[in-house]
Amino acid sequence: MKRLSTLVDVFLVLALFSCSPWTVWGSSYCNRINLKEVRPHSVSITEFGAVGDGITLNTKAFQNAIFYLNSFADKGGAKLFVPAGRWLTGSFDLISHLTLWLDSDAVILGSTNSDDWPVVEPLPSYGRGRELPGGRHRSLIYGRNLTDVVITGNNGTIDGQGSIWWDKFRNKTLDYTRPHLVELMNSTGVLISNVTFLNSPFWTVHPVYCSHVTIHNVTIIAPLSSPNTDGINPDSSDNVCIEDCYISTGDDLISIKSGWDGYGISFGRPSTNINIRRLTGKTTSAGIAIGSEMSGGVSEVHAEDIYIFDSHSAIRIKTSPGRGGYVRNVYISNVILANVDIAIRFTGLYGEHPDDNYDPDALPVIERITITDVIGGKVKRAGLIQGIKGDNFVNICLSNITLNVTSKLPWNCSYVKGYSDLVSPEACEPLNERISPEHCSDCCYSPNHLKSLGNQNRVAWV
Repeated sequence: MKRLSTLVDVFLVLALFSCSPWTVWGSSYCNRINLKEVRPHSVSITEFGAVGDGITLNTKAFQNAIFYLNSFADKGGAKLFVPAGRWLTGSFDLISHLTLWLDSDAVILGSTNSDDWPVVEPLPSYGRGRELPGGRHRSLIYGRNLTDVVITGNNGTIDGQGSIWWDKFRNKTLDYTRPHLVELMNSTGVLISNVTFLNSPFWTVHPVYCSHVTIHNVTIIAPLSSPNTDGINPDSSDNVCIEDCYISTGDDLISIKSGWDGYGISFGRPSTNINIRRLTGKTTSAGIAIGSEMSGGVSEVHAEDIYIFDSHSAIRIKTSPGRGGYVRNVYISNVILANVDIAIRFTGLYGEHPDDNYDPDALPVIERITITDVIGGKVKRAGLIQGIKGDNFVNICLSNITLNVTSKLPWNCSYVKGYSDLVSPEACEPLNERISPEHCSDCCYSPNHLKSLGNQNRVAWV
């Protein structure tokens, strides 16, 4: 009998290997930029009159230094060195072929005067500021149309001093949408590594309309009570690699986006080929989220080796009628949860529209979402998976999931269809059909997962 079971497993694996159209072939983009490559020209911010006392405003010094270094962009690039000290500044622009290098005791401080954060046009894929109609404050560190830009160092710190912005948000005294800490637009060849980000006014790191982005060995911290301080938000971007990060913030640790309702649909730039590995963190929201602004589409997302603790939810998809777009070919594996309210949460009625001109018949397509190899202790609910009436979320595949759940109703599912194998507590009825060879094209798989199906042994990453 045991031999027969083994043969069945072998045939299952072979059948699944033959189903390649929707296979996620691992981390196809995580080509790290070589930090050992020395820029031939280097200056210190002190050479431009900057004072690191935490009081003197150094915006002009940063702007002048980068203006000077721009003359070396076609000569191998340049490095701006920020030594130990507390360097208060308003918003400043980066340039192509630049390395912004922070020493271990260097702290770049965002100004607490909102006038030092200029107002810029809204993103075309949003049609307005995310929080208010009209423009938005520019990020502290900003760049657009760049190539080969690096933010790194010996784990220096960039502190947005966001509490003044959080208070304005709570008191409803904002004039424009709050700024991010770092935003790079229409750029390619971006590396952010070995840096700590603190207290962002709004989303912390926001690559938008970018290609070939690596975010590695980054720490992002904001109080859990701070509003909307997302960690990393790839937005209408492709070939993004996020590795070895610790994030603890007041909103989603990572949120993949691609534009808002009709503006995102017409702009039409998806987020695709997003790889997330070795993420640890906690939040009042979700560990890994997609949406709610996903109108340009999100696909080919691969996340593995994830540890989420003391959080509201671990894996979340947020969408709504009016969004349009799609979320498809998502594969999430090797997840450890501890003290999480909801392990898996999909929300089809998230709402929040930029204006009244959205098309309620623009329905999102949510399909081929696979979550596998998950263990969790002190989890309140296994899943709250709610699609849209008349627009089911389909081909949701759950495999090898074991959760110690405290709720008497571990699952709540509606308007969703899919499959499951080795899920405890047993998945909800719309998902409890077993994943079999004839369903393999309905699910996303990685080669490593296919190889492990024969023995179903748990491989957990800590």
